[in-house]
Amino acid sequence: MLTQRPRVIALCLFRRDDRILVTEVLDGTIVKGYRPLGGGVEFGERTIDAVAREIREELGVEVTGLRLVTVLENIFTHEGKQGHEIVFVYDGESADPTLYDREPFSYMDVDVPARALWKRIGDFSDDAPLFPTGLLEQLLRT
Repeated sequence: MLTQRPRVIALCLFRRDDRILVTEVLDGTIVKGYRPLGGGVEFGERTIDAVAREIREELGVEVTGLRLVTVLENIFTHEGKQGHEIVFVYDGESADPTLYDREPFSYMDVDVPARALWKRIGDFSDDAPLFPTGLLEQLLRT
């Protein structure tokens, strides 16, 4: 019997004025929303180390000043499959200041081309949601 378990991920909020750096979440070729960059936590790895590793792997930059913002539980359907994540969200700063000048730009996410962009917090909506669910509300409170 296959036992499904929640996946643990760690994401980084890079902030530039009233914008955050996000990646496009695709459903096939259609953008269905946006999510901060980061990824899976490996067994025996602390979430703070995982987010730094993921950003280094994806963007080639080091992250400084990591601070836990929130932990969210995210249950969703993506490409017809149910997903369940425990999401650790960190604030962080890029050690490479040129990251804040890139707009938009491509990067590799687990050998898959992806696109990142700076998006205003006020521009997220039902038609352009921010994932995981609950993160936008958290950002609007702080």
